Amino acid sequence: MPRKTLTLTTTTAAAATLLLLLLSASILLATSTTRDPMDPRETAVVSLGDSAMAGEGAGDYTHDTNGANGNWCHRSPHALVHHTALATHSFNLACSGADSTNVSLADTTHNTEGSQARRLTALAKRYRVTTVLVQVGANDAPQFAETVVSCVLAWLNPFGKGCREDLRKSWPSRLNAMTPKVETALRDIRTAMTEAGYTEADYTLILLSYASPVTEKIDRFRSVAQGCPLKPEDAAYGRLEAVPQLSDALRGAAERTNTRFLDLSRAAEGHEACSQGDDPTNEWQRRLTITPEALRDLAQAPEDAVLRAAQQSFHPTAQGYAHMATCTAEFATTTRKTALCVPENNTLRLADG
Repeated sequence: MPRKTLTLTTTTAAAATLLLLLLSASILLATSTTRDPMDPRETAVVSLGDSAMAGEGAGDYTHDTNGANGNWCHRSPHALVHHTALATHSFNLACSGADSTNVSLADTTHNTEGSQARRLTALAKRYRVTTVLVQVGANDAPQFAETVVSCVLAWLNPFGKGCREDLRKSWPSRLNAMTPKVETALRDIRTAMTEAGYTEADYTLILLSYASPVTEKIDRFRSVAQGCPLKPEDAAYGRLEAVPQLSDALRGAAERTNTRFLDLSRAAEGHEACSQGDDPTNEWQRRLTITPEALRDLAQAPEDAVLRAAQQSFHPTAQGYAHMATCTAEFATTTRKTALCVPENNTLRLADG
């Protein structure tokens, strides 16, 4: 009789073990994520943000974002995301002039387009998104484009003090106002991916900062002829103070939202606009560029028309985007939380930072 009891106990234990294994398997299947190797969807890398991510300055803008029906997002096939080779497909949702609110889940419209995060959800359901690249913040309180224009206007007064002193006073408070908006956008991107069925472990979220567009090593007397009507002292402030401080503020936003951060502040070093004298061939940032047809609305909206006419100015060139993409892709495939792209031998390398 004891032997029979032992047999029943052993059988019961085996059955219980089998039941637990089946239950664990069913739970695993029920909670499987997009990292499932059996997921049949093709992979994708997606970019969100403003002009620097859209591909402004690289040219060849898609017809639907080059003024058609009022859309001036200026998305270029030469944009950074399309050079990373991080997935089978690359999608660019970034738009020139976009701010953090336009990237977030907020109900806003910019250049005729709605929330970038909401469109990310739709893409993430259709494709297996492995990487999300974000570059945003410059169009919030820093108002980077308007700031550059103010420095150009300051150049027109040869006896003036330039733009740097006023900026030194206001720049820190502008960055403080920017960071919570960037953090909201990054959290909304997480929410958008969650709504598409992802966990944070299923994809990589990377926030990129901005490369300094100009250098103080410009010819003071030929700066306007070369396309950089800026005082060298103002350009030095931008490269050595304003842009690094912007990067530090974005780094903080990334840290507080569990987002990886890639510092691009030095990415164009030695290749900035007007750094090569009369020959811009090897420059990675575009010089002052005016698009005459954008001035057609000058009478109706002079400020908008002027900004649009100079929209491509001081943004990376196609060559610049390609170099930054290589460094970004290298960073994405590591486990580093933060890193810095620095110039070396006419290209970029990944460094601690």
